Amino acid sequence: MKTPKWRNTHPDFKLNGIHYEFNELPEVGYSLIKEGVPFEQEIGDFIVDWCLEQPYCIVNTSGSTGTPKEIRLAKEHMVNSALATGDFFQLESKNRSLLCLPCSGIAGKMMLVRAFVLGLELDYVQPSSSPLELSDKIYDFVAMVPLQVEKSVHKLDKITKLIIGGAPVSKELKMKLQPSKTMAFETYGMTETVTHIAAKPLNNPANNLLGLIENQNWFMVLPKVNISQDERNCLVIDAPSISTQAITTNDIVELKSESQFKWNGRYDLIINSGGIKLIPERIERKLASVIHKRFFVAGVQDETLGQKLILVVEGVANEQQTLTEKITAFQELDRYEVPKAILFCTQFVETATGKVDRKATIAHLDETNSK
Repeated sequence: MKTPKWRNTHPDFKLNGIHYEFNELPEVGYSLIKEGVPFEQEIGDFIVDWCLEQPYCIVNTSGSTGTPKEIRLAKEHMVNSALATGDFFQLESKNRSLLCLPCSGIAGKMMLVRAFVLGLELDYVQPSSSPLELSDKIYDFVAMVPLQVEKSVHKLDKITKLIIGGAPVSKELKMKLQPSKTMAFETYGMTETVTHIAAKPLNNPANNLLGLIENQNWFMVLPKVNISQDERNCLVIDAPSISTQAITTNDIVELKSESQFKWNGRYDLIINSGGIKLIPERIERKLASVIHKRFFVAGVQDETLGQKLILVVEGVANEQQTLTEKITAFQELDRYEVPKAILFCTQFVETATGKVDRKATIAHLDETNSK
């Protein structure tokens, strides 16, 4: 019987400077579980899980757009995803990589799988908002969430290729990345697609890697990924190498070609205000020019409009008048895109993976205001 391709480690694979054969990994995993701190125990749990005979891993979805759930991902599909990432980003064996994301989620797990499969020399550090403060090394390939990049802009010269996922990259952060020599990419994906299935360059070095002149508005799909739209204009992903069936998303997109798309927002977040359909993410991209802290817009029940547009800002209410004046004077918003109310929340509710939980934050505001 042929040995599954995931039951191997690349000859050049290293974890914190040490090479391990596949049959040595369980001992590494058990050691981390027994002797490690919590983030190392998560790494150990995944390593042990990866080495079990079962051909799949059980992974939790993030819960950012609904109730978190457990799904099975075939280990063969995870290997295929790693190979596609290596091809797309032109990674080579012995490239140095950094794991600075929690291994409780698919993004952290796949950094390990890429190292096993591609022969990367992977270091890990405790996940934090400033992971580069914990290492003086130079890395060829690193994955971060936007908050980590924001806190690490002054140290990005330590990274050759950087992928950013978990949340959209703000216009402000994108501007900060322009002078960097680091090849920075925003990725698109989800747990069900084994992390990213597409990426878009955020600065000129990233454009150059892909041989593009200018492509900072469009995601490009990875090898062996086919895309289309359903009747809602939502993205449909057909990628047999990572999923046995096509995945229909709730992401509203515009297709440029069979391999390029622009993300416009979530179908399940659309606000119907007096018969006008508003896409929150589109409004948020405009408001990012005048609001320089975390915020989001949402629809709440209204007797007259059905739903009314509100703006929720992380901060204190004494900023309300100043912010109202800024938005009133802001010319980029259409008349229907001006929020009917501004609410402030001291701290947003987050999912387990650090994403803003919009519904829970609004529920928390309702609960606070009712007291």
